[in-house]
Amino acid sequence: MTTGVGTGSLDQMRIWRTRVFVACWLLYAAYYFCRKNFSVVMPMMTEQGGLSTFDMAHLVFAYSLLYAIGQFVAGNLADRFGGRRVAAGGAAISILANVVMAFAPAYSILLSLQILNGIGQGCGWSAILKLLGSWFRRTERGVVLSWWGTSYVLGGFLATGFATYVATTSLPGFGALGYQQAFLIPAALLTLVVSVFLGLTRERAVPRVVNSQASMQLGDMFQALRMREVQVIAASYFLLKTTRYSLLYWLPFYLVQGLDYAKDLAGYSSSVFELAGALGPLLAGYSSDRFFGSRRHPVGMTMLVLLALCFFAHPYLSRQGQGGVLLSIALMGVLIYGTDLLMGGAATLEAAPPEMAARATGTVNCIGSSGQLVSSYVVAVLT
Repeated sequence: MTTGVGTGSLDQMRIWRTRVFVACWLLYAAYYFCRKNFSVVMPMMTEQGGLSTFDMAHLVFAYSLLYAIGQFVAGNLADRFGGRRVAAGGAAISILANVVMAFAPAYSILLSLQILNGIGQGCGWSAILKLLGSWFRRTERGVVLSWWGTSYVLGGFLATGFATYVATTSLPGFGALGYQQAFLIPAALLTLVVSVFLGLTRERAVPRVVNSQASMQLGDMFQALRMREVQVIAASYFLLKTTRYSLLYWLPFYLVQGLDYAKDLAGYSSSVFELAGALGPLLAGYSSDRFFGSRRHPVGMTMLVLLALCFFAHPYLSRQGQGGVLLSIALMGVLIYGTDLLMGGAATLEAAPPEMAARATGTVNCIGSSGQLVSSYVVAVLT
């Protein structure tokens, strides 16, 4: 993709970089409003719709499978057509799925819509990273992406609280819809943000790398997967994503079923995972750029060791009351999201040449997101 905005003057460059960063932050945060809403309404759908725990697991599995595939496909599309178009197109698909999901008359239709939403949501990450990577240099990406990484952490936090409110509150103009509001209102919000994103961003015109192996094999969808560093990051990311999505989807369910929390308290309490997690990308990004010479792997390894210790401490902390539970959830959020940003963002972008950036991130996130498929059934069996 070579069309778009050139470098221009220094002032123009600064303005465009600011616009692109803000728009990318807003869009990926808004993506979560059409993603996290489902985890909030799961206990309500179980009670009111007569769906079992394994019915929920199937729905999460369907979403997760297509989300993983969507990451890979979107990475290839973004390298060819540009991250801006693919990110906006994915959001449009997710909006459509959420609107129809509010009125799904049968489980089979709901399952199909989860598949559609997975495809749309899978388009966001690699496409936006492709766009950001073209506007910011390697030596500044750790810090830049750490701030951008707060979008999906805070976006998840805000989305959880927002979905909990609209699902449990009777709002004027919505009649007796109940939890269906948690599909419709987030879809409207994402629609607004997509419009802002398209107005603020442009693809940056960057010269192609010529006479290189990567350039000659630009059309090869699996080229990134043949790179050793990409393989290592992808395998590690699979394990991390298994852990992250177990918590992301099932924390409200665990708090209701395992600790007897009220539904609204469970929704608000689980949002601490994302709220505290916003510190993780900042900690990881600044540490890797400022203290480790932009090397991402030592920081990620340290955070993973601390995460393991945190899991061992959780049973003790949970016996200390709500404060102990919130502390445990917060620590997990910081360590998981910090490592997540490094693996799925800066480390992967820097493992491949620029013209393969989206394919590398799409490949890593496709394999990593496959961990979601495992997590759903492991949690269902354990509960």
